[in-house]
Amino acid sequence: MLSKFITPGCKLELQAVSRIGGEDKETAKKVYTSQVYGIISEDRMEIAMPMEQTKLILLPVDGEYDVVFYGRNNNMYQCFVRIIDRYKSNNAYILVVEMTSNLRKFQRREYYRFSCALEMCARPLMEEEVKAVEQKESYFLTPGLPLKRSVIVDISGGGLRFMSDQQYEPESLIYCNYHLVNENENTECEIVGKILSARELENKKGTYEHRVQYVNMGAGEREKIIKYIFEEERKNLRREKG
Repeated sequence: MLSKFITPGCKLELQAVSRIGGEDKETAKKVYTSQVYGIISEDRMEIAMPMEQTKLILLPVDGEYDVVFYGRNNNMYQCFVRIIDRYKSNNAYILVVEMTSNLRKFQRREYYRFSCALEMCARPLMEEEVKAVEQKESYFLTPGLPLKRSVIVDISGGGLRFMSDQQYEPESLIYCNYHLVNENENTECEIVGKILSARELENKKGTYEHRVQYVNMGAGEREKIIKYIFEEERKNLRREKG
């Protein structure tokens, strides 16, 4: 799988995956450029240690990174990796990385979308809440209003897609509440989303598919979602490997 799309010499970008107690925010946001040095196996490769100007960047062993490759035929691919070794070979400084997710096709400016089945409750925002969101002010969510149950079918750092028996109007703002649960924690997410599209499923009348973009989401909330996706991808890969 790996060698079919990625070859030595391919350019790549690495960005640290935020971890609790890990790197500071500025370091976590830093994007490093490098290239593939060699393919070891279908889930391991050597990459050149990145440099800034003339300074070598010593990325840590056990560090976890989101990597985008510029592969064959001008296609871009993405996966998560963990650094398992680093050394010098023939005057080249090398990082050995192991894939912790599957390799997937990637389009610039899009967040990776993770397929899932997460329960969610949602409702349209009240008029005063909409005004506060539009003015980027802190807003108060009126308690006790009825919420409709739905199911998130994919999620990313930029938005989500969900199914519901209620149709929400495109361009409207909704309140969404859901939990991200993994082996280590249970994180409640309360977000405001903008409905980008809504359509009734042809094979299931009365069920509507909605695409949502987050509105005014803070960096901390977005990092929680990306971290959850990373952990779930890593768990799925371990399961596939047996």
